[in-house]
Amino acid sequence: MATRKKSDPARKIVAENRRARFNYEIDDAVEAGLVLQGTEVKSLRNGEANIAESYVSEEGGEIWLINSYIPEYLEANRFNHEPRRRRKLLLNKREMARMAQSADREGMTLVPLKLYFNDRGLAKLQVAIAKGKKTVDKRETVKKRDWDRQKARILKEHG
Repeated sequence: MATRKKSDPARKIVAENRRARFNYEIDDAVEAGLVLQGTEVKSLRNGEANIAESYVSEEGGEIWLINSYIPEYLEANRFNHEPRRRRKLLLNKREMARMAQSADREGMTLVPLKLYFNDRGLAKLQVAIAKGKKTVDKRETVKKRDWDRQKARILKEHG
C-alpha cells in the first residue's frame, strides 16, 4: 500500500473547475483565502466539493464566491452549514481592486479554477481573470487536444 507524502499535489486539490479552461481564455490567476465555518473545512478535508457551477462576484467592495457546493458534514449534527451559501474571499486591497477593475472591463469575468489546501493546511481558491471563448475558439481547442492525443499515440507506437 503506497502512502502519500504531505507535499503530494494530488492529495491537496479538493475541487477543480475543468470546464473553465475550455470555456474561458485565462488571463491572470490569483490565490485567495476563503472565510469558512468549521464544518465546511471538515467537509473539504473529506474531498467533497464542487465549484463547476460557481462564479466570483464583486459586491460592496468585497469579492464573493457564489453558488459553490460544499456538502454538509454528517457528524456535525445541528451545527452544520448551508451547502450553497456565499463565501467571502480574502484578498489584499490591491488585488481586490485589480480584480474588480478587470471584471468591469467588457468581456472579462472572474472564474474560480481550483479549491485546494496549501502547504500550511489552509483552504485556498485560485481565481482567474478570464475572457469568454467563442464557439470557433472552442473548436480549435478540441482539434488541438485531439491532435496532441493522436501525436502521442503515434510516437508511443513507433518510438
